[in-house]
Amino acid sequence: MKKTAASAETTPAAKSAAPVKKATKAAPAKKATKAAKKTPAAEKATAAQEASAAGKKTTAAAKKASTAKKTTAAAKQAPAAKKSTAAVKKAPAAKKVAVAPKKATARVKDAAPARTVVHPPGDESRTALVRRARRIDRELAEVYPYAHPELDFDNPFQLVVATVLSAQTTDLRVNQTTPALFAKYPTPEDLAAANPEEVEEILRPTGFFRAKTKSVIGLSKALVEEFGGEVPGRLEDLVKLPGVGRKTAFVVLGNAFGRPGITVDTHFQRLVRRWRWTAETDPDKIEADVGALFPKSDWTDLSHHVIWHGRRICHARKPACGACPIAPLCPAYGEGETDPEKAKKLLKYEKGGFPGQRLRPPQAYLDAGGRPAPPLGAG
Repeated sequence: MKKTAASAETTPAAKSAAPVKKATKAAPAKKATKAAKKTPAAEKATAAQEASAAGKKTTAAAKKASTAKKTTAAAKQAPAAKKSTAAVKKAPAAKKVAVAPKKATARVKDAAPARTVVHPPGDESRTALVRRARRIDRELAEVYPYAHPELDFDNPFQLVVATVLSAQTTDLRVNQTTPALFAKYPTPEDLAAANPEEVEEILRPTGFFRAKTKSVIGLSKALVEEFGGEVPGRLEDLVKLPGVGRKTAFVVLGNAFGRPGITVDTHFQRLVRRWRWTAETDPDKIEADVGALFPKSDWTDLSHHVIWHGRRICHARKPACGACPIAPLCPAYGEGETDPEKAKKLLKYEKGGFPGQRLRPPQAYLDAGGRPAPPLGAG
């Protein structure tokens, strides 16, 4: 009985213990279930963490790659940058050496001829050039106080004809030829009606006599038909006459009408270029350049002074530098003979004791020791 009771008592306890055991056994299962249930979330969290770590690694790698690329690009661009920097540094030097002179030259080539085109030699300023030029003229005025046009004439008609005939020959030859011409044809009406063959025969000693005959007869007809047989006193009218250019017109205006003008003949051109008053070769531009250096009232006498000096001392081939009164002012000193004794032998006309070019020179020239030229055929 006691055993039964004990067993009975044991049974319920066992029963009750069984569930406990079951429960105890089941607990791990529940825990496993919960763990199992928690696994996807954990996996997700782990995956997220792994993904995040991978993303960080990827981002870091990307940053490293980007940095590497930038470093490589910078390394590649560095030489180009250096080259461009070098080029920039070299650029100003190139502009100073190559560009500026061209622009300066262009300004120069495109400048107006009158008053602005004169280029002083070396470092001579414009003011210094004007002063030197005027001093040369004053010195020449003292040497040739009797300077005058070296063509014989009694009126404007004779002067314009003689000046046309002086082309390609000497004034002396013209002066020896015109007495016969004006004796036979004293007026424009007479010469306009002349027989060309007879005029040619008279003008033969001057050279180019056929062309000159055509010119003097043509200008005589123009004077008769357009100006009533009178020589006009205006430049624009004179240059319309056959054979009359600006040089001839200024000779007539300055010496027959007293109107200032610059005579740019071969002597004048040669000397003003030697003195570096101008660098031009065209007569009209030379006239403008030299005219800008002097008052207009000085132009006619200036022409006489320069031409006289060119004929007597400053010759084309052998200038007498050693006997030149303006040697200290001349940039071309030394182109000719510098020995004074040898230079004296090169002097011509009254400076060398020879006759002048006029058969009928002014009295002032004779008073200064000048001698008249001989007539044609007299030697």
